[in-house]
Amino acid sequence: MRSSHARVAFISPCDYTGHSNYDQVNYLGAIPLELEKYIGVIVHRADLKLNNYYQKVVNPFDITVDQWEILVILWENEGITQKDIAERLYKDQTNIARMLFKLEKKGFVHRVTHETDRRSLRVYLTSKGREIKDEILAPSLEAYRKTIKGLTEEEVETFRRLLSVIHNNVKDL
Repeated sequence: MRSSHARVAFISPCDYTGHSNYDQVNYLGAIPLELEKYIGVIVHRADLKLNNYYQKVVNPFDITVDQWEILVILWENEGITQKDIAERLYKDQTNIARMLFKLEKKGFVHRVTHETDRRSLRVYLTSKGREIKDEILAPSLEAYRKTIKGLTEEEVETFRRLLSVIHNNVKDL
């Protein structure tokens, strides 16, 4: 009996060449042409929900999720440049500068001209930026626990590794 779902041997949403490889066909099998089966769609949907949830977590601190990410980086390594932050977050420097301006306006960070490169700015936490860490940490960790609920530590590490592989596969495409 034939399945009611349209299927292809190898062509995936990322392969428009139509070229087939026997090993890949055996590995992948037939890929259903159902929207919900595409990894990119699933990851995007999860990202939207996660971002909305995490925004609710950080709202009481008058910051965005993107600003929270910058603060986390600075709690790890204060005094890095705006460019370093942009590279670490895979965001363009203009957006990072805009976010830093808002964080600076709120009193969480301050920027200082780089000692050897006047075009570059180093970013430092203010006392308010350091003090908020303890306040934000508890709800952030609780949100993380809720996010991974039902997964073992090994499954979480495997998931991180698999997402990293997918990222590396598409980062330069």
